[in-house]
Amino acid sequence: MVRAIEECSKDKLRGIIVVYGDVCHPNMEGIIGKYGNVIKVDALNCIDCLLGGHGRLLKIDPDHYYFYLSPGWMPSNLKMDGRFSRLFDWSRKEAKRNFSKLKGIILLDSLGDLDEFRDEIEEFRNHAGLSVLKKRVVGIDGLKDVVLEAMKKLKDVLT
Repeated sequence: MVRAIEECSKDKLRGIIVVYGDVCHPNMEGIIGKYGNVIKVDALNCIDCLLGGHGRLLKIDPDHYYFYLSPGWMPSNLKMDGRFSRLFDWSRKEAKRNFSKLKGIILLDSLGDLDEFRDEIEEFRNHAGLSVLKKRVVGIDGLKDVVLEAMKKLKDVLT
């Protein structure tokens, strides 16, 4: 992300919108703050983006009781990402212990295709020892809203 921002921000007339959450990088503010032509969406993480940003995830789940599973968070994707692949290195016993404070899984269907991930949902559910509590169709309107809002802010910054 840093290299991409550095490369793209060389053209000061070009605006950059970073679709990344506040809590997804330990120095997000420091990275974004270096550049006058870079705006980040107002969201905590990708799940918050899907919900419309502005910390809506914390309003829905202030005590962090649920694991939100969307198509981007399926095991096939997580296993390819070094930050998350270790979740699947845990034994079933370790995984259940590490997820024990959670009440369950909430499925977020952003593209209307969550049923295609039935096997992966079952794999994650079994591995984590959590039940699927509900499925929520969220679409991409929340993501669209945070990007459009960032575009307006970027326009103000660049003019």
